[in-house]
Amino acid sequence: MVLVRLFCVSLWGLGLPALAQQPADTLRRQRLDDVVVTATRTEKSLTEVPIPVAVIGAKQIKAMGSLRLNDVLGEQTGLNIVADHGRGIQMQGLSPEYTLILVDGEPLIGRTAGTLELSRVAVGNIQRIEVVKGPASALWGSDALAGVVNIITSQPQDGTSGELRLRYGTNRTADLTGKLNVRGPKLGATLFLNRYSSAGYTLQPESGTPTVPPFAAYTAQSRVSYQFSERTKLSVSGRYFIENQNSVMRMAGEDGTDADVRLKTRQQDYSLNPVLTHRSAGGKLFATTRLYVSGYRTQEDYTYAVDGQPYDVTYFNQYFTRPEVQVDWSPTASHTITGGVGYVWETVAATRYDQRQRQQTRYAFGQYDWTPLPKLNIVGGLRYDGHSQYDGQVSPKLAARYQLRPWLALRGSAGRGYRAPDFRQLYLNFSNPVVGYSVFGTSQVRDKVALLAAQGQLTVDPATGQPVIYQAVLDQASGLTAESSLAYNVGFVLEPKLRNEQYQYRFSANAFRNDLTNLIETATVALKKNGQAVYSYRNITRAYTQGLELENSLRLPLSLTLSGGYQYLIAKDKAVEESVETGQVFRRDADGETRRVRPGDYGGLFNRSRHTWNAKLFYDNERRGWTASLRAIYRGRYGFGDLNQNTILDAASEYVAGYTLWNVAVSKTFYQRYTLQANVDNLFNHTNPAFISTLPGRLFYASLGVELGKRTN
Repeated sequence: MVLVRLFCVSLWGLGLPALAQQPADTLRRQRLDDVVVTATRTEKSLTEVPIPVAVIGAKQIKAMGSLRLNDVLGEQTGLNIVADHGRGIQMQGLSPEYTLILVDGEPLIGRTAGTLELSRVAVGNIQRIEVVKGPASALWGSDALAGVVNIITSQPQDGTSGELRLRYGTNRTADLTGKLNVRGPKLGATLFLNRYSSAGYTLQPESGTPTVPPFAAYTAQSRVSYQFSERTKLSVSGRYFIENQNSVMRMAGEDGTDADVRLKTRQQDYSLNPVLTHRSAGGKLFATTRLYVSGYRTQEDYTYAVDGQPYDVTYFNQYFTRPEVQVDWSPTASHTITGGVGYVWETVAATRYDQRQRQQTRYAFGQYDWTPLPKLNIVGGLRYDGHSQYDGQVSPKLAARYQLRPWLALRGSAGRGYRAPDFRQLYLNFSNPVVGYSVFGTSQVRDKVALLAAQGQLTVDPATGQPVIYQAVLDQASGLTAESSLAYNVGFVLEPKLRNEQYQYRFSANAFRNDLTNLIETATVALKKNGQAVYSYRNITRAYTQGLELENSLRLPLSLTLSGGYQYLIAKDKAVEESVETGQVFRRDADGETRRVRPGDYGGLFNRSRHTWNAKLFYDNERRGWTASLRAIYRGRYGFGDLNQNTILDAASEYVAGYTLWNVAVSKTFYQRYTLQANVDNLFNHTNPAFISTLPGRLFYASLGVELGKRTN
């Protein structure tokens, strides 16, 4: 409430006009802001979308001086970058595996352990990034339980133009980008090339292992479009990415002593995406036919540093193919009906799988976008996914937006999201040779446990003489189903028309709640004679996340824009919460005494911050060629692990302290062609080597960009 009052006071000071003096307005008559496609799979003005959507434009990305996708998303309200087998995005308190990452509407694959590494994506050719918060499974299917991030790349523009940009900075980090654009009356093409490399860094030298090893990554992306007629267009885009890493780390040798092992890693992904669109003569029917083919590969070669002898080899190969047809029909201006069907073939071959594994999904979706009143928009959607490995999933969604006043819009949505079990949870076959534990996917855990029992590797219960197998857990593991959630978002958007037209203000609030069921967690199914366990996966956890997001932006005179955002989040396991409330959970304190955990002690799910905020000041003077930005990003304290052996977050020592990062960027353009930029990230050099490996300290960068050729608008 304090924040809301402050915003209201600021508006009063700027001179709000009397509301009765404002002219009437409707959804159709509002000014057109950015057109977004991710929220409804159709082009829709951002001011009309009934669900929470954020748009990050190319101009803002350039002013920030960002190079990779994680840099951009990490500064947005309600989005936290978390390191869990890669740098992923946490949205509305849900882990990275629950957010779908798209490039031009197609999924980016390569989640070897659930998290998709965001640094794989260069941002130099991005037109805009659309972030949809809340489940979008009704349109996009699995992995969209938390939301969707859709990266829209540049389209061919009229004329011929190009750009070269070089950036160099701390840790010998170098980024070289080249762009080319050509478009005539019918044929157009874009080409984007990028090389990104670093010498890496080490936060804990005593470990003998670099925190981030030296690497070099290359990205090539192109799009060719051909306009057959005013109503028919073909676009073919392709992407190729490769990254090589070399490092030396200390690992356990064959004789049990530590040895230096050299690791060479290669990571590749590629995609091809032809899209054919056609609009009917009357303009009421619009059809899209697309094919998406993608592959992802990793290869890790471990050799002893002393003599080059092999230590280990691992690989992971994933292939994804999806044809899809979508039809949009608008019989009148107030009705748009969308329908589509598609099919997914997906295969994985990996060191830890017995054989190449395959999955298929057939799906169909429909949506009705209706404006029954000039100020009211209602969007309802439904999708069915029929999967080859688990029960079919139905995902409904309903959203509405009402323009209560010319300066105030109300919006709300409710929907069901789901996430399918991944290849790892279904097919993994892994036994750690050093520690001795085993992890088996649910499709084969029964056979693997029976084999271990027959081989005499399981602990025997002296009372019964039988192997120690937790049969109830094993039965749960064998019946793995998709994770799901029921989600609700309610909020408003305030856009008053100020007396002084040099000022523009926007404030939005969104309250959200996600009730999650059948979350997949690791579970012990048997015990080994070596003292280790046999693990698999099961559906058991009931959890929820809920909170409030506030965002505001104020455009000021002198080419200034001030913006900020805040998220309040609660994320808890329902079963744990119930056990704590009934006094069934205890902990041993530092003094050795055992005490009952009180409801106020339970901090919820690990790696979630109760409070996060950001504040940004942008300066953009096109006439003089100056841009600058000062951005502050705060993340409140969050739990990192259980130290008192009661499996939950309930002690002050189990938290990572909150911190604020300050980033600065300044650029100057000369002769409308040459641009110099200087950046300082993490201005005050905040580090936490023990818990935050993604913060290397203060980083300095300098870049030079050159615009080539001419563009005709």
